[in-house]
Amino acid sequence: MEMSESYCHGVRVDMSSISTSMSTDPVTEEILRDDLRFYFMSPCEKYRTRRQLPWKLAVQILKIFMITLQLILFGLNNQLVVSYKEENLMAFKNLFLMGYSGVDEDDYSIAVYTKQNVYDSLYYVIDQYSQLRNLSVGPVNYAEENEMYLPMIICKKSYIRGSVGSPEKSYDIDAQLETVCLGLEPESAATWRMNNASFFELDFYRLVEIEITFALNGINLQSVRSHELPDCYTFFVKIVFDNSCHSGKMKLTLDFDDVSSVCKNWKISGTAQKNTHYLLIFDGFVIVVCMISAVLCTRSIILAVKLLQRFSRFCLEINNHKVCEDDQREFLNGWYVLVIVSDVMAIIGSILKMEIQAKSLTNYDVCSIFLGTSTLMVWVGVIRYLGYFEKYNVLILTMRAALPKVLRFCCCAGMIYLGYTFCGWIVLGPYHEKICASRQFLGLHGLVCALTCTVNCGTLYR
Repeated sequence: MEMSESYCHGVRVDMSSISTSMSTDPVTEEILRDDLRFYFMSPCEKYRTRRQLPWKLAVQILKIFMITLQLILFGLNNQLVVSYKEENLMAFKNLFLMGYSGVDEDDYSIAVYTKQNVYDSLYYVIDQYSQLRNLSVGPVNYAEENEMYLPMIICKKSYIRGSVGSPEKSYDIDAQLETVCLGLEPESAATWRMNNASFFELDFYRLVEIEITFALNGINLQSVRSHELPDCYTFFVKIVFDNSCHSGKMKLTLDFDDVSSVCKNWKISGTAQKNTHYLLIFDGFVIVVCMISAVLCTRSIILAVKLLQRFSRFCLEINNHKVCEDDQREFLNGWYVLVIVSDVMAIIGSILKMEIQAKSLTNYDVCSIFLGTSTLMVWVGVIRYLGYFEKYNVLILTMRAALPKVLRFCCCAGMIYLGYTFCGWIVLGPYHEKICASRQFLGLHGLVCALTCTVNCGTLYR
């Protein structure tokens, strides 16, 4: 035989013992030898040996470009959606928060310090809401349900009973909270203050929080410029007057939850519908390529298992010993599993993208997770083909051998970082600006931010 020993990724398969022991059936031995040698060849070597085209390699290269292009197209569209939501949040803060400077504080938008400022800010929100159609430059309108406008809801949370005297006297406070709510229609703007004067008489020593909620409708017309059909949104806006600390500083915070839906009764002329069809065809082609890739990799795994069974049976019957676990793992290629998982995630992400493109689904976040993860796995899978080159293979083998030690080092270093973080969080957290926890409270948010600050910049105590 020309080749008595074969080395495959650092695993030694002794062919000389097979040759000496299998004297009764040399044809079977030669076939098994050729199959083993062929299995561990690179795609180029397989082509030179048997003129077998590297279909899996060609499909993977095509899939990389197609999935990356698909991700870029979806990312540009998703960027428009995110920017639309962020700009609407900024617009609402400027519309409904009196004196908003355009920059938020630590964990709130603005703060007021006098009773008159509280009343002015509260009335300002209601007045702006009632005049929204005449103020907003964007396509925003009151949300409707059953052809009726959804009302603005104002709720006061206060202690049930409370009386505060001089610091020397005792306090009489019932810690239980009561909530009183008021609903205002947009049409009642002229009479709301006169008809509900008693509701706006605030006992600040009992007041804990004022929460204002209302719903607005909007439409994202940015996508029309990129030849996409628009999305309609319902913004559930919440404005909170936080007086829970009773420190003389009332914090005002505005935030919203958005729900996107398909626009009804829309009509757009131009090439939007045509370009949408092209994108749907491209996404369908991506699904077909990913299915072909998954089928080819599944077939390779099945053939590898059958080859392992033949080799194990040969060693057991002829040499009377079993194949060790390290050699068995060489037949089970983990890269194929990675490719199959990435193909499944790419198919799911492509289906979600097609549903979003056709306006049957509006959940961009879930689609982003599937497409982003699949693209990551596809590019990581390229490392397998780099391993067929000698210089890259040395690097990959070094990384594989060093990985357990690196993980053990990370575990030990992580213990030090955690202790370092907890200490800095409790000692300097309430006072240091570089730790995200507020000076007024120590919470889970502050702990997470302290850990982030510790790991990223290492300047916790500076």
